[in-house]
Amino acid sequence: MGEKRQAASDRSVATAKKQKQEKDQKDSIEVSSKQDESPVSYDFESLDCCERTKNAIKDLGFEKMTEVQARTIPPLMAGRDVLGAAKTGSGKTLAFLIPAVEILYRLKFKPRNGTGAVIVSPTRELALQIFGVAKELLKYHQMTFGIVIGGANRKAEADKLVKGVNLLVATPGRLLDHLQNTRGFVYKNLKALIIDEADRILEIGFEDEMRQIVNILPSERQTMLFSATQTTKVQDLARISLKKGPLYINVHENRDTSTADGLEQGYVVCDSDRRFLLLFTFLRKNLKKKVIVFFSSCNSVKYHAELLNYIDVPVLALH
Repeated sequence: MGEKRQAASDRSVATAKKQKQEKDQKDSIEVSSKQDESPVSYDFESLDCCERTKNAIKDLGFEKMTEVQARTIPPLMAGRDVLGAAKTGSGKTLAFLIPAVEILYRLKFKPRNGTGAVIVSPTRELALQIFGVAKELLKYHQMTFGIVIGGANRKAEADKLVKGVNLLVATPGRLLDHLQNTRGFVYKNLKALIIDEADRILEIGFEDEMRQIVNILPSERQTMLFSATQTTKVQDLARISLKKGPLYINVHENRDTSTADGLEQGYVVCDSDRRFLLLFTFLRKNLKKKVIVFFSSCNSVKYHAELLNYIDVPVLALH
């Protein structure tokens, strides 16, 4: 009888310990995800960044920061790790590019120092878009920058990496390939890792690649992770990539819509035999604007690109 009581007591103690461990783990996650509510300034001039960066921002035509920029840039420039919940169109590209550029500028990064900041993007198209913004932001700086993406010339990428790329934009698969196989690629001095649209990266099957990338890169770095949704996989990636107690910033926490403020969406209903005519008319009227047209297949992209270029609507096919 006494042995049964002792066994029951031991089970109770073990259960209590397990519950306490689970509670401690849960509490640690909640504390690390605490929302930042400090007052912010929305004026780009208020940022503690160099004149070269400020001049580039002026050339881009920006004076006021978006919500995510105002809440994210100052703590990132102060060296904090950040887990940001931000949707497409919220201005998050500048939110992580400005701190990355400033980190490299303050440390006087040169080609011989290798790669100091890596931005990981889920797709080639988004990587090219980020690269374009980075190019504009770095126009007054002397730092080198580059891009490595699937489908591009790997040897040309490797040659440039060996010469020294201070700020690198990449897709996960190609980045891991260079980290593992490109001799002379210097990344030991890495200071900042930015993971953009982490939910999409994981959604399209790059979970294993991201874990390997995080393990290969130096642990003594600042990490910025942005995701429109906070899934279990995103939280797992955040745990292995961010330092303990990252700053959690969610500018869309109390909003029901998935569209960021300032973006307008619309649609047109038309007969299938008039769709191309409508597309052609729309593109002709917006030749000076940035337009992306999505099709359902690679063959459709190729066909329409050839046709539009033939009738003097210059386009670039990506598939």
